Parts: sequence; structure tokens; C-alpha cells
Amino acid sequence: MNIHFRIAWFRVVAFAFMWVILTEGSINSWLVGVPVVLVAALISMVLVPPFSCSVIHSVRFVPFFIWNSLRGGANVAWCALNPKMPIAPGLIDFPLRLPPGISRVFMANTVSLLPGTLSVNLGKNHLKVHVLDTRINVLPELMTLEKIVAKMFNISLKNAKED
Repeated sequence: MNIHFRIAWFRVVAFAFMWVILTEGSINSWLVGVPVVLVAALISMVLVPPFSCSVIHSVRFVPFFIWNSLRGGANVAWCALNPKMPIAPGLIDFPLRLPPGISRVFMANTVSLLPGTLSVNLGKNHLKVHVLDTRINVLPELMTLEKIVAKMFNISLKNAKED
């Protein structure tokens, strides 16, 4: 069976399940539900094309996510509660090696969990990141995150390009 057909079928089932939940299982709702589910699945295939994702690397991402979420929260709390406010905020550009698509969006959304960082803008080939302290080099952490995301999406990183 074609991989795209299987993914489309999975999405139809997922949207049908959501429809059942939204309508509390009403049989009468399927007159509207069938077209809605099919259109939703079709639109999702266009907006979010099928992609490859490693289950093993996704599971390995969970502890990374939890640890860095805790570190990030503690870091921001410490900065906010410290009377000296030890921050030197600024913006940095991180050259992306991930290809355009869902992996870049995932990377941009995940950057904000790293201590003292927040995604500002996802450019063509770079990610603009706000950092609480420009004196701290966050590039190694961003590169590590990019490698983890690449493994999750079964992507080999390319050479970074300039915008």
C-alpha cells in the first residue's frame, strides 16, 4: 500500500474520531461529518504533507524536552528574582541546516524551552532567537537541538546557507 494513502487513511480515521468526540457520537451528525472529515483530511495532506519521523528518536527527545523545560523555567525565575537582574538581552541569528518544512517549524517552536531563549522569526535559512544574556554562548545548545530534531525527522543536516 502506498505510504501517502496509508497516511491519508490514518488522518481520515483521526478526524473521524475527533468528529465522534465533538458530536458526542450522534449518528445524525454523519450527514455533515463525512464531508467535513474528508475535506479536513484532504486539507491536512496539502498543508502538512507526509513526513518521516523516528519513533526511537522521538522517545529520546522527551527527557531532553523535560530537562530543558525545567532548566529554562529555573533560569528565567532566577533572573526575575535576582535583584541585580543579571541579563544582557539581545537577538542572534542561528543559521539553519534543516530543510524547509515541519522540521524547521518544530525546531523554532522547541527553541523556546532552552534556558533564556525565545524564537522570534523563522527566516528562509536562519532562525532569529532572543536571548536573555548575550554573554552566554547558546549556539552549542541550538546546534545540539538541531541535531536532535534532524534525527527525529530522519534528516541529514546540510551545510548552512546565508539568506
